[in-house]
Amino acid sequence: MKTILVVEDEMRIARLVRDYLEVAGFEVIVAGEGGAALASARGSKPDLVVLDLGLPGRDGLDVARELRTSSNVPIIILTARGDESDRIVGLELGADDYVVKPFSPKELVARVRAVLRRTEAARDGGPEVLRVLDVEVDVPRMRVTVGGRPVDLTPTEFQLLETMAREPGRVFTRGQLLDAVHGVAFESYERAIDAHVKNIRKKIEPTPGLPRYLLTVHGVGYRFADA
Repeated sequence: MKTILVVEDEMRIARLVRDYLEVAGFEVIVAGEGGAALASARGSKPDLVVLDLGLPGRDGLDVARELRTSSNVPIIILTARGDESDRIVGLELGADDYVVKPFSPKELVARVRAVLRRTEAARDGGPEVLRVLDVEVDVPRMRVTVGGRPVDLTPTEFQLLETMAREPGRVFTRGQLLDAVHGVAFESYERAIDAHVKNIRKKIEPTPGLPRYLLTVHGVGYRFADA
């Protein structure tokens, strides 16, 4: 049984999310503020975190930032902050998806399942190791090295990198990359791809502003450099 950590200070919403996730077959832990959330994440090692941004005391973005310093646990942000700038900040911190309040509990459950499927697909994608230039992508172990240096990616970042590294030189549109990482039909949010690519570049590129591996094809999308 997968464990989901729900970080939400409004108990009515926390109970609603907990009930729907438990009916869907998940074990659920609820935390009402940032410090408790980080302690729960360290102690219970959840399979996924549903994280509200508007927390008392410690802001949800700070919680996401600290989670990312020590873990690649998938994060779905759940918040009333619907502005595009807030979405981009959350995604750039390494969130895997973003749900805006008011929300459908059934859709949230679907998104939780989709993110977990992406994580499992990346781990169970077959006994393959992809090597392009000096980047090595160990698919079943979800490990990436660049010039022998290990790189930690979130599940969504890993799947994006794997998708492009499988076909070096191929140009992927943002829509195609969204399809590759979502696995279910959600509203297109192509700026999310830009945020994830920016994160990957920070981690794998010697000079992120002058990328060597993940190249932009202006007006179209991205491609992985071929040898």
